Amino acid sequence: MKFYNREKELELLKKAEQNSYESSFMTFIVGRRRVGKTRLIKEAFKGKKLLYFFVAKKNEKLLCEEYKAIIENVLGKKIIGQITKFKEIFEYLMNIGESEQINIAIDEFQEFQTINPSVYSDMQNIWDEYKLKSKVNLVLSGSIYSLMSKIFEDSKEPLFGRADRKIVLEPFDVNTLKEIYTDYSMLNAKDFVSFYAITGGMAKYIEILCNEMALSLDRMIDMVFCDGSFFLDEGREVLIGEFGKDYHTYFSILSLIAGSKTSRSEIESVLEKSVGGFLEKLEKDYRIIKRVQPVFSKPNTRNVKYEIIDNFLSFWFTFVYKNLSAVEIKNFHYLKKYTIKYLDQFLGKKLEKYFKEKLALTNQYSMIGSYWDKKGENEIDIVAVNEMGKRALIAEVKLNKNKINLQKLKEKSKDILKFLKGYDIEYKGFSLEDV
Repeated sequence: MKFYNREKELELLKKAEQNSYESSFMTFIVGRRRVGKTRLIKEAFKGKKLLYFFVAKKNEKLLCEEYKAIIENVLGKKIIGQITKFKEIFEYLMNIGESEQINIAIDEFQEFQTINPSVYSDMQNIWDEYKLKSKVNLVLSGSIYSLMSKIFEDSKEPLFGRADRKIVLEPFDVNTLKEIYTDYSMLNAKDFVSFYAITGGMAKYIEILCNEMALSLDRMIDMVFCDGSFFLDEGREVLIGEFGKDYHTYFSILSLIAGSKTSRSEIESVLEKSVGGFLEKLEKDYRIIKRVQPVFSKPNTRNVKYEIIDNFLSFWFTFVYKNLSAVEIKNFHYLKKYTIKYLDQFLGKKLEKYFKEKLALTNQYSMIGSYWDKKGENEIDIVAVNEMGKRALIAEVKLNKNKINLQKLKEKSKDILKFLKGYDIEYKGFSLEDV
């Protein structure tokens, strides 16, 4: 499929390349698996010489043999002798960079941690020696957020402070997602919201569904729940590398959050153990969940919920992980029937998220969130505030327009009106018809 969006990231990579003609320039890109990092790098250097190295999970000597062949092919330079260490490859290229500009991309850079952790200190020493006198544009990308952050942002690590630029690659926003969808299909609101809810804007998932023309709800469900499906084991594939040996506890927590046990107390009552440390890591280190509190609440409030940020992972824990026994025996009929039965409830929450993202893209609001009282009641789906313009939008979101009750919404909103004195308030309902 054609390349969509990413103009900002492409411009940053273009500027990095220009800067490297003066002295070597290092950029690191982080983003979860399947978000499109590799495609971005290759698009940025399309038509140019690029040494692209993928860090596969294999012996360092074998990697060096592979990289040596790439160098000889791309640069047309014969390397005499055997190279068994990556530091030899890196110093060789930095040395060449003294006489000519070179673009180098190393994908899944964090994997050196398991292959040979000394690679990072070796690179630091070589980089410090050659940076000012060579012309190397070095792009390092990785999909395990916690490890990539540690490598470049932990002051105890050798590459701390060496990167000149950081790019966090996010999933496609809802406007880009709609552009892609309508390039392949007529827009049907429920089908499109399902496309958004399942793919979450992840480039790889979008590509698979578009290439197979699986753009109706029924076809998407068929693609997910079938023999040999790419999606069935994807949640595990994405997260095992992050969590390591503790993955069972993390998976249990994420399964409970996906199943509407969204407070710490609810999670701990089920698991019968303290999960504060796990929740903190999921939020701050892994960036898989976020802590949500009612609008206008105090920063230290205990009235907190957690939600999974990634739509696909939310879908996977709701419909796949919850039914692993059925997946194991390949009862796809049951899986499809279960998903269809409970899908509207799932789509309702994702529709609320969709409209929050749409409102954020308008750049009209300084704050967008939700509200619920201390008992977890009187929930308001969307509260959007423009503090400078003294305007507020209070909205209810339902799949079915006929279920929206603005009078009831106004009654539920009385608790927050004290925070909105002097504001022009608009009450609104959003449904599939507004998509």
